[in-house]
Amino acid sequence: MNSWYFLVPVLLPALMGLALPFVAADKKNLHQCVGFVLVLEVASCLMAALRCSGSLSLLRLGDFAFLLSGDTLGKFFSVLFSFVFALAGFFGFEYFEHDEREKSYSVFYLLTLTSLQGLCYSGNLFSFYMFYEMMTLFSLPMVLHERTEASRRAGMQYLGYSLLGACLALFGFFFAQRQCYTTTFTPGGALAEGLAAARPELTLLAAFAMLLGFGGKAGLLPLHAWLPIAHPEAPAPASAVLSGVITKGGVLGIIRVIYYVFGPDFLRGSWVQYTLLALALTTIFMGSMLAYKEQLLKKRLAWSTVSQVSYALFGLFLLCPVGFWGALLQITFHALAKTSLFLSAGAIIHASGFVRVGQLRGIGQRMPDVLWCFALGSLSLVGIPPLAGFVSKWYLAEGSFVQLGSWGWLGAAVLLVSALLTAGYLLSILSAGFFPGKDWPLLPRLRVSPLSAGALVTGCAGLLIFGLWPAGLLELFSRISDTIL
Repeated sequence: MNSWYFLVPVLLPALMGLALPFVAADKKNLHQCVGFVLVLEVASCLMAALRCSGSLSLLRLGDFAFLLSGDTLGKFFSVLFSFVFALAGFFGFEYFEHDEREKSYSVFYLLTLTSLQGLCYSGNLFSFYMFYEMMTLFSLPMVLHERTEASRRAGMQYLGYSLLGACLALFGFFFAQRQCYTTTFTPGGALAEGLAAARPELTLLAAFAMLLGFGGKAGLLPLHAWLPIAHPEAPAPASAVLSGVITKGGVLGIIRVIYYVFGPDFLRGSWVQYTLLALALTTIFMGSMLAYKEQLLKKRLAWSTVSQVSYALFGLFLLCPVGFWGALLQITFHALAKTSLFLSAGAIIHASGFVRVGQLRGIGQRMPDVLWCFALGSLSLVGIPPLAGFVSKWYLAEGSFVQLGSWGWLGAAVLLVSALLTAGYLLSILSAGFFPGKDWPLLPRLRVSPLSAGALVTGCAGLLIFGLWPAGLLELFSRISDTIL
């Protein structure tokens, strides 16, 4: 199949999103259109992953070109993003049942998916940066959806942090254009050795600026604060994709900069690597501590995302194959687990109106199916076998010892302490929800629609399946690492 097919997963959600105001006459019709395009998007991403190769140059503007290409890494992220968007999209049909603004939300939801697919299939830094900015602008209305004063403040802070990170990335981009023999993504890096050797400190500074800028979207300290601000104000399906997918857009940017632009050999052993490792470990510990103290349910899950995504960043900054495998496993399993957690939280909030952790006592008696899904996502984040989170954390700890030598214990210790804190702030919800005490009155059941329940169960099933049989993913990630390390 020709490379032009890469346009299909990129343009399909955009075309339907722009057509929605004209073709969706009522709620039922809207759900049919969105559901159809989400299923078709997953199918088209799978088709592109299995059958397409090569690159496609769309437009040239002076020295810059819009270039789409399909390497294995981009195809993997494309399928993951489309799958999570499908789960959150189908869950949203019940969540927005009485919301008259659902149509406008759906438009920007599909446009955000377009920008994310553009990130996956970008073949060079220019294309990636353009789609990265589109991702911020199209996802902003989802944060603003409730149109309250609090949501407006959250939206402006989300925009501010995103633009600051984008400016740092753009600063690095200008230098990369001059220090690299090409800005087309090249496995192992495209740094021109003569230019880099002449100005190594400036080149390292440019790399650090880009990595810190993209790290802001991934919740890396010090540009992390938008996550606990935006998540509580956004609708639950939007929170699910903000945490499960949009943070991964920043992670994908970091992978491209390290392994496809500057190259791991140039960064290994430099102050950039050690500074980023320190920031990642600090973010892991800080996010877990603040989640443990937080009493708002969605804000607790947001602080958890700050911590858990930095697990993946820590693995990427190790610059070794085992760390890289653990990072991509963590990216996959966190996307599934956190989507399940936010959708479960959304189901509870939608049905009961409870937004604080202290209000969830006995909720397991009223919504047992939802809380069981919450439990599976929680156990995966903690790293309890046989769920998938155990596998990723095992490889991250192993990578710490392999790459850091005598200092490997520090990385492993931070991961262990964070896992214990994660158990504290998530399992306490399960304990109070399932075991409220003998004196707790029997209250009527609260139910979710079969479609919402199906989205929850599907995400949890993925955690169990990949936890029991991770070999396929490991083989895929090993093939990717062989080309860049």
